[in-house]
Amino acid sequence: MTAYIALLRKDAGSDYGVDFPDFPGCVTAGQTLDEARRMAAEALLVHVEGMAEGGEAFPEPSSLDAVMAERGNQEAVAFLVDVPTRPVKSVRVNVMLPEDLVAAIDRASTNRSRFLVDAGPAKLRAGA
Repeated sequence: MTAYIALLRKDAGSDYGVDFPDFPGCVTAGQTLDEARRMAAEALLVHVEGMAEGGEAFPEPSSLDAVMAERGNQEAVAFLVDVPTRPVKSVRVNVMLPEDLVAAIDRASTNRSRFLVDAGPAKLRAGA
């Protein structure tokens, strides 16, 4: 895992925006602080997964001093977001699920595997 700096910004009448100085173009937003934090973690993960698939190297994390020294960042609130920076090997599993659960997953998502990959960590964070 590597921690990267995220910058939280808020303009009057807008959602909370988050950007990553080390990953230009990786931005997200949330209506609440908690949602912005969750969305930041998801956005960065998707971004680095795409970089890994494309064979791109990840940048070294910038220092907080360097990021906050930039004039445009001085009004932002900095926080850290952890992401895996090594490819994580996926493992195929065969599971049995109730038919009604599979139908509900299919209604909620176009990708069962992605749904389960997203649901598993959320359940674990909630204390399974």
